[in-house]
Amino acid sequence: MVKIKSIEYFRVPPRWLFVKIVDEDGQCGWGESTLEGHTEAVEGTLNALCKRFQGYEADDIEHVWQMAWRLGFYRGGPVFMSAISGIDIALWDLKGRRLGVPIYQLLGGKVRNKLSVYAWIGGDRPSDVEAAGKARLAQGFKAIKMNATEDVNWLDSPRVLDSSVERLKAIKALGLDPALDFHGRLHKPMAKQLAKALEPHRPLFLEEPLLSEHPEAIKQLSDQVACPIALGERLYSRWDVKRFLEDASVDILQPDIAHCGGISELRRIASMAETYDVAIALHCPLGSIALAACMQVDLATPNFVIQEMSLGMHYNTEAGEYDITRYVKDANVFAVKDGYVDAPTAPGLGIEVNEELVRQLAANSEPWPPKEFYGPDGGIREW
Repeated sequence: MVKIKSIEYFRVPPRWLFVKIVDEDGQCGWGESTLEGHTEAVEGTLNALCKRFQGYEADDIEHVWQMAWRLGFYRGGPVFMSAISGIDIALWDLKGRRLGVPIYQLLGGKVRNKLSVYAWIGGDRPSDVEAAGKARLAQGFKAIKMNATEDVNWLDSPRVLDSSVERLKAIKALGLDPALDFHGRLHKPMAKQLAKALEPHRPLFLEEPLLSEHPEAIKQLSDQVACPIALGERLYSRWDVKRFLEDASVDILQPDIAHCGGISELRRIASMAETYDVAIALHCPLGSIALAACMQVDLATPNFVIQEMSLGMHYNTEAGEYDITRYVKDANVFAVKDGYVDAPTAPGLGIEVNEELVRQLAANSEPWPPKEFYGPDGGIREW
């Protein structure tokens, strides 16, 4: 058995937090603890966990996870679970590399040879989605996701919803399958109207039609529309997920591997979802390490349906060229062909991180602040 020698983290643009673990033999593994807009909080938690786990057996991934979860007394939440995620993913990568096999082989082997994927069009204020849709088609995508609306008041004019329907129709006319992300920015008076208006046009799914802290309202909405309801990026453990499965209020679960405790907890959540006939479509508008980790789990998950990837996403390009392909030495692992990405075959996560570039950019990387939206009255709108 080989012990953990060191754990480091790196804040890199546009808004990602990478983790590196090295064992006593000099082998390394990479993980990702990105929590959009809360980098410094996660870094504070990692400071404590990095010290704690030095000297632990690197192969005892579950023991490390349980120690972090149970012996901290206070559990869960986005900051704590994101910190655990980066360490957990890095330990799985390290083990796969030491054994010379992809992580999916350690999870029981793959159940498919390639993964259906989708990409974003339309940012926080979507406008010309038709041109963006055509660009995604040219890249090889068959499905996309876009924000359903701009910022909307708690109760707003129904007219603000008309453009959502028109954008959906425009994308479907291109031959793409569009999903609509409400982003939790609509409240019940508007979400009910928009879901009904979109229903005849058969979107792929409706994501976060309401905030996850309103499970009873999500259940009501789910009972009112035939569109598949998807959510999960703001659920951080299997205990957070449990109620939504028991209430039958969600059709597609979208946990985020960098927020929910990493590969270890994600596998448990996916298995829970399968027992309720709920599909898995992992949330990942994040970095290359998180995406590579998602792909490893997707390949070994029977109820997986489609994977989000942030290739060319507005967050990655607004402040410079910091796309997912920049931090890996061989970007072909993320190549999209006819709507799919092939299963990677290299050990561990299946990627080689460009550590020299990571260290270079981390030296001066600033925290990424969340967007701010305000209505015409000056009141805060949901991001």
